Amino acid sequence: MGLLKEHFDFKNDMQVPRLKKVVINVGVGEAVQEPKVLENAVVELAAITGQKPSIRQAKKAISNFKLRAGIPIGCMVTLRGNRMFEFLDRLISFALPQVRDFRGVSAKSFDGRGNYNLGIKEQIIFPEIDYDVIDQIRGMNITIVTSANSDDQGCELLKSLGMPFSE
Repeated sequence: MGLLKEHFDFKNDMQVPRLKKVVINVGVGEAVQEPKVLENAVVELAAITGQKPSIRQAKKAISNFKLRAGIPIGCMVTLRGNRMFEFLDRLISFALPQVRDFRGVSAKSFDGRGNYNLGIKEQIIFPEIDYDVIDQIRGMNITIVTSANSDDQGCELLKSLGMPFSE
């Protein structure tokens, strides 16, 4: 915290950026035809995060995808506090280095307000997932929400936590 305060020349400790929450979202488009696929995604996400996911419904009907409004189509988890820090620690120190040909995450994935988005293509990089039990490879979107006002502040915060950005 002291390093960020000096780097950005903040006058008050409360101006220093902090992590607010981590949101993990798994979209399961196949759940329209096969509802069992969504149950498997919920079980895997609960194993990864240690928290029960909430099931998300489709907001709009899209006829090309045979999708009606209100059909369960994904699941998400919002992590705060100790669970958030434990998940980030496992993500940064264990899961991301498991990715094949990993050279760091992109520093361009900030949203303009200091929040970071990360897409993962395979859930099997997490140690909680048993490779023999899964039915299919599924990706997820991880959003790290910070109290930073700019992308520079958010980037420095994540660098100080050990996020491996590629240069």
